[in-house]
Amino acid sequence: MSVDPLKTLADMASEAHARIQSTHEHINPVVEVRRGMRDAGIPADAMTIDCLRTRRRITLILHDEQPGKLLYQFITIDEEVGEGFKSVDMADVSAETLFEWMQEYFG
Repeated sequence: MSVDPLKTLADMASEAHARIQSTHEHINPVVEVRRGMRDAGIPADAMTIDCLRTRRRITLILHDEQPGKLLYQFITIDEEVGEGFKSVDMADVSAETLFEWMQEYFG
């Protein structure tokens, strides 16, 4: 049985979200899995982590054509997703990684 990378990412985001809320009361991130890319025919899953207070967003993409990679971008809620995605091996991503990104970018 193969591991579902979206479920793995969602589990990490959930753990990081709980930790952020217990550590930083002023950061209340909103995590959302978005199906729009698949609905538009793009073979990828997207997740956003938003901070409504700062209007900042972390966009995470799992693209079928780049297995084992997580594409990510730090933007604002009002910006459209652009071309400036960075890539990291999923094996190098943990709940701690997401926690640190939220703490640094949203803090």
